[in-house]
Amino acid sequence: MRILHTSDWHIGRTFHGHSTLDALRGVLSELTAQVREHGVDVVIVAGDVFDSATPAAASYTLLSDVLRGIADAGARVIVTSGNHDSAARLGFQAGLLRDGIHVLTDPDAVGTPLTIEDADGPVRFYGIPYLEPALLRHRWEGVRTQAAVLGRAMDLVRADLAERGGRSVAIAHCFAAGVEPTPQLERDIQQGGLDVVPLSTFDGVDYMALGHIHGRQRLSESVRYAGAPLHYSFGEGDKPRGSWLIDLDADGLAGVEWLDLPVPRRLVTLRGPFAEILTDEALAEHAEAWVCVEYTDDLPEADPLRRLQQRFPFCAKVVHAPAKVRTGDTATYVDRVRAARSDRELVEAFLEHVREGQGATEREAGLIDEVLDERVRQEAMA
Repeated sequence: MRILHTSDWHIGRTFHGHSTLDALRGVLSELTAQVREHGVDVVIVAGDVFDSATPAAASYTLLSDVLRGIADAGARVIVTSGNHDSAARLGFQAGLLRDGIHVLTDPDAVGTPLTIEDADGPVRFYGIPYLEPALLRHRWEGVRTQAAVLGRAMDLVRADLAERGGRSVAIAHCFAAGVEPTPQLERDIQQGGLDVVPLSTFDGVDYMALGHIHGRQRLSESVRYAGAPLHYSFGEGDKPRGSWLIDLDADGLAGVEWLDLPVPRRLVTLRGPFAEILTDEALAEHAEAWVCVEYTDDLPEADPLRRLQQRFPFCAKVVHAPAKVRTGDTATYVDRVRAARSDRELVEAFLEHVREGQGATEREAGLIDEVLDERVRQEAMA
């Protein structure tokens, strides 16, 4: 049996205010072509199908179109819900879909497999939707963490598998121990505390298809994250996009291959002085990329995003990151004001406060003196 493991589509997510629907449609169209090209039997979507619990109508349309396309390419589809999805809404859509498309969102069905046969016999697919501990305490006594609920779910899987037999694939959406997180993305399940699920939790199945991490991860030969099909932040820019192609033979896991997906628009982060980024001819190659600029000037620039977009139309993010870091001066604004002995020093105190220690430039100092001298003359004539 040939299985394609994908996850974290996040349909409806925006990228710094820009819609990603068209880009995602194109990428998932390529994924559908890969299903046909490689003779895939089953496609797994391991959670976070949508980016919101209340997706817009266009998001539902995209999902329906893609799932039908995959089914038309000859594959069964198994979808589970993630922490961004509304399990109820996603589960409701299951009844509206055609045969061969399975949406698994019910915690009460954990441990009951979807069985698909091939020439070597049955393969048991155990879909584990995102499980919120607070909502399961009345069903599963003592569960208070992601580790606990996933442990209980996998116990149910192993117990059922011991009775039924056959090869097995489990699907879950969680933060497993040993992963490298993408900053500011996996924001709802935290690493470093009780919400990390030990790798040993997933023992006992031939392959464990995980979702939630946006970059591909290989935790063991049989436990992997596929990551998201699109780049959703500049922190992901160096991570490939794609899915895992899994082969099962009569004895279980026979092979795993990575299939790349196209990147509709590259992501690049440029760092340096503002004027240099605006004029350096070597940066012209990034004119069609999504661009994040971290400019290192001591002082902030006026209207930097608009100015940068004149050269980089897809500049989406600008960060003022001064190369000089202020150290040692702990004086507050009140302290500076109280210490000022003249209007000139009072203005300087203000500039140092708002510019994190950087006072007036030579040109600014001349302008300030002119303004203050004019004020003195006007007061003398009053």
